[in-house]
Amino acid sequence: MPEPLSYRSSGVDIVTEAEGISALVKALTYRRKGAVGMTGDVGHFAGLIGWGNHVLALTVDGVGTKMLVADRLSDWSTVGIDCIAMNVNDLYVMNVEPVAFVDYIAADSISIEKMAQIGRGLNEGARQANIDIVGGETATLKGLVMGLDLAGTCMGLQEKDRIVTGEKIRPGDHIIGVPSSGIHSNGLTLGRKVVDMQNAWNKRLSNGRTLGEELLTPTRIYAGALEVCRRTEIHGMCHITGGGLLNFTRLSRYGFSFETPLPVPEIFAWISGAGDIDRDELFRTFNMGMGYAFVGPKTSISAITKIFPDARVVGQITEEPGIMLEGMAIS
Repeated sequence: MPEPLSYRSSGVDIVTEAEGISALVKALTYRRKGAVGMTGDVGHFAGLIGWGNHVLALTVDGVGTKMLVADRLSDWSTVGIDCIAMNVNDLYVMNVEPVAFVDYIAADSISIEKMAQIGRGLNEGARQANIDIVGGETATLKGLVMGLDLAGTCMGLQEKDRIVTGEKIRPGDHIIGVPSSGIHSNGLTLGRKVVDMQNAWNKRLSNGRTLGEELLTPTRIYAGALEVCRRTEIHGMCHITGGGLLNFTRLSRYGFSFETPLPVPEIFAWISGAGDIDRDELFRTFNMGMGYAFVGPKTSISAITKIFPDARVVGQITEEPGIMLEGMAIS
């Protein structure tokens, strides 16, 4: 029998990817000697470097196969936002302020129009995140790259005692979810496959937008998270990227129970129905409408909702480890 439609059958095996990353990280044993060096472990959303009373933070990410959606629609004007968003959101979860960004473009050939549109998106992403784009690199790699790949690295800065890692998370804390703007930049390999199978790129959803336009909607930038941390006590934060709800396991050994998840946007409901994809696969692959989340005491809720009026409580922390969604385990 053919394998059921999944992220794996579409070409991305998150289990093998995790094992590959683990193998790579195990080989990274060298630590710099001197006053300025790495602090904390590899594996959180960003890497930290001690700098006196501050830490420098670095993160790296790219747009991924969303670039193929841009190619399909001949619209590269927003993928720069995605590139910056996927990086700065990984800094916000540690209460780190993004400061500077460098991009990397690898292509089989250079299109001036594509580059101009990508530049406009990067500029808009920088404006939303309030960062400087201080440089970058472009490589023409004929024979190695087919099309164009866009990635970048972001540097952030924060005082050591204001870093949020999740170590203060305790049972009874509330999980407050913030809606995504759509599919963001994760799960596009599976999402594109379903749209291709149905030949539905121009199919319109109830909001009047085509599926192609929905898949290209840029990733939301959660810059308000820094202000939330200035106003109230936050024990942990999570950026919902590849791995879906499993991202929360980076934060704590305690459990995460989602009793009242955010509404699922129509794009995910359509992918689920058209691809006949089961619930676990959906919540392991996509953000399913929640792009970011805060974990904190009940007293933090009002401050969060003042900055993010569309946020609401979606669950709580439990003594029992694992991820639960409406009473059922996600693994």
